[in-house]
Amino acid sequence: MIGIIGGYGDVGLEAARAFLKLGKSNLKIGGRNPQSVSNEIKSEFSNAEWVAVDINNVQSLASFCQDCNLIVNCAGPSSRFSARVAQLCLEKGCHCVDSGTDDKLETLQEKTGEAAVIHAAGAIPGLSGLLPRWLGASFDKVDSLISYTGMLADFTPSAAEDYLAGVIEANKPLAAWQDGECSMGVLRKQKAELPFFPREVTLYPYFDKETEFVAKSLGLHDGKWYLANEGSRVAALLEEISIQFLTEPKTAVERICQASKLDAAGREKYLKFVIQLDGLINGSKATRTLVLQAQNPSAVIGSATAAAGISVLAGIVPAGVRPFAEIANLNIVVDTLQELGCQSMFKIFELSIEQLLQPMEGEL
Repeated sequence: MIGIIGGYGDVGLEAARAFLKLGKSNLKIGGRNPQSVSNEIKSEFSNAEWVAVDINNVQSLASFCQDCNLIVNCAGPSSRFSARVAQLCLEKGCHCVDSGTDDKLETLQEKTGEAAVIHAAGAIPGLSGLLPRWLGASFDKVDSLISYTGMLADFTPSAAEDYLAGVIEANKPLAAWQDGECSMGVLRKQKAELPFFPREVTLYPYFDKETEFVAKSLGLHDGKWYLANEGSRVAALLEEISIQFLTEPKTAVERICQASKLDAAGREKYLKFVIQLDGLINGSKATRTLVLQAQNPSAVIGSATAAAGISVLAGIVPAGVRPFAEIANLNIVVDTLQELGCQSMFKIFELSIEQLLQPMEGEL
């Protein structure tokens, strides 16, 4: 049985739907209040159990995990709860996949046993690290990378807290990968037009443990990562909110939630990855750009989490604790994502990002 914690939220429900599409109907879907789930949603899952679970209560968690061979944690904020769920699963010998992550998970990496724990199995981090590695496998040698990740959506409080924890606490300021190592303070915030983005965006340099792993695993000489933010309100707020998030996190979360709602009002939501690699293919210089875009960010995150779960259940992920972006067999994840159809585009272009932008400008 697959148990989904946080299964009444947007991401948890999308993960449940993804498992159902993949033929995994034996689900235990847990959240704070099963009575809050509509009959219409329950009718989608004829074989599922709808169970109350309190992530703050160890006994409630332990009871929920009973009889499950895989626990999928979509409850947030993950920066508070992921390590707690993972530790319980390791103690019970139950596999675990978490759509989020938590720095305290590093303390569990030395735990031994038979269970596999995958965390950061969402979009950012998650697919933001896995997709460049998957694309890089088509090269003989990769020299450079440039990656843009953009999302337009209104944040829930849990998602906002995790977003701020990543952008403010995990991010190395204005850093990039230069000459085979991390260089601090070399990039700047800037405005830009990007292919497949409907409007001008503000680019924020982003560099964390995941991007550093990608740089090392691909053997990059140079790499740049940016968050592409279309909304003016979230962009403006990030300039001043970093200190407040450390001193008054609740107020900071409320402000970023409100700003995201205003930015997304009247606009189509989206999640987009535009990733360019340069290197050698069959001994010749080559450029490839991967574009993934979707209109439902929660569906992408839920599908990524389910794809990670399928990898674990297939037995291709060894025991231990590791981020999603670091798993070895990338093809099963990408194949599963494409089977689920959560994206409106998944395509590799034999062109640079700059070349992809030029035809779009011409059409305008």
